[in-house]
Amino acid sequence: MPNDFLEPAPRPPRCRIVGVLDDGAAGLGAAALKALAEAELVIGARRTLALLEARLNPEAERRELGGLSAVVEDVRAAQAAGRRCVVLATGDPLCHGIAGTLAARLCLEAIEVLPNLSTIQLACARVGLVWQDLKIVSIHARDAGEWQPGADPRHGLYALAQALRRHERLAVLTSPDNTPDRVARLLLAEGLQDDFQMAVAERLLQAEERVVSGLSVAEAARQRFADPNVLLLWRSAPRPAPVRFGLPDAAFEQRQPDKGLITKHEVRAVSLARLQLREHSIVWDIGAGSGSVGLEAARLCPAGHVYAIEKNAEDVEIAGRNRCAFGVSNHTLVHGKAPEGLDGWLDPDAVFIGGSGGELAGLIALCLRRLKPGGTLVMNFVTLENLATATEALRAAGAAWDVTMLQASRSKPILHMHRMAAENPVWIVCARAGEAA
Repeated sequence: MPNDFLEPAPRPPRCRIVGVLDDGAAGLGAAALKALAEAELVIGARRTLALLEARLNPEAERRELGGLSAVVEDVRAAQAAGRRCVVLATGDPLCHGIAGTLAARLCLEAIEVLPNLSTIQLACARVGLVWQDLKIVSIHARDAGEWQPGADPRHGLYALAQALRRHERLAVLTSPDNTPDRVARLLLAEGLQDDFQMAVAERLLQAEERVVSGLSVAEAARQRFADPNVLLLWRSAPRPAPVRFGLPDAAFEQRQPDKGLITKHEVRAVSLARLQLREHSIVWDIGAGSGSVGLEAARLCPAGHVYAIEKNAEDVEIAGRNRCAFGVSNHTLVHGKAPEGLDGWLDPDAVFIGGSGGELAGLIALCLRRLKPGGTLVMNFVTLENLATATEALRAAGAAWDVTMLQASRSKPILHMHRMAAENPVWIVCARAGEAA
């Protein structure tokens, strides 16, 4: 008679991920020490394996930590063979550590995390910095090179540059290449040197431990710090809360005496609304002029990026000064004539064309090709000829489009009263990528 009540197959042993600091076994609890003593396979960095050698099962296989894919395969193979496996990580393995990757690749049931204190906790304790609202940024990656204002999201320090604009307190996990002095030079380049105080916690829990604080950013930019280290940054004064949308024209420097070379307040508001921007949007601003549309877009997309191009050298200088005044780090400004240089930009979620330099039809075709699915193209025109060129190019591309004519009037004083003065009418042309007419 068949047995309908077969016992389930035994579950393979969980891989234990043990957080270790530079005090080695002294900082481990009983559960972590028991896991080390029972392990048949221990995977870790050479230095960490050496720190814990006396606590490992003498018969256990030691394997140096390689790439993440190799670790996943090693753990899978050990579990399939029923071997008890331990992976050694730094501090809290779920805070910018290996545990998150292993959980995603192996499933949560396959691992057990035995965390330690994080180096961030230790650094904050040394300085006395409250850290429950701390923003943690890791720049522990390949050499990113020195930061240059206008660098785009492909730069290794980009996420840090954005976080500095958005947070009061930060902990930065550095690397031998992306060092505290390099971060200090980033602060100088972005004009933030007076906004932050900083401290560097070097070689925590080692005999050479040192915490350096009270340095100015300029002083830190000229120093070298022992690795490994954690960098702490906190604001000297509350973070500014600027208006994100709907700034008056007077908020922007404009070319003189030809005042007015700017997308006016009312048109700018409607154009930005039609761009359908999101927090992470990549935006192109073609024919940037004074930079008004692109700079407001940069504030509306704090985790995104704006690429702006302008052919007039004087306007580029003005847009650059406006960029500095706005305090944004997610805006690239290029002096050139589109479409030259656009090949090196990331594909956009939204494109604004405020000037085309006589290349309108070609620019429209290029933008429709490069826009991400569902992306939006918005164009402003003040002449019938450019409007006709644009709508014909959109027809030729088979795109769905619409036109809004906007004519605003503003009040002007006259004697002791006010009259309405009309602004020039502007056609706002919109099209969406992937939508056929």
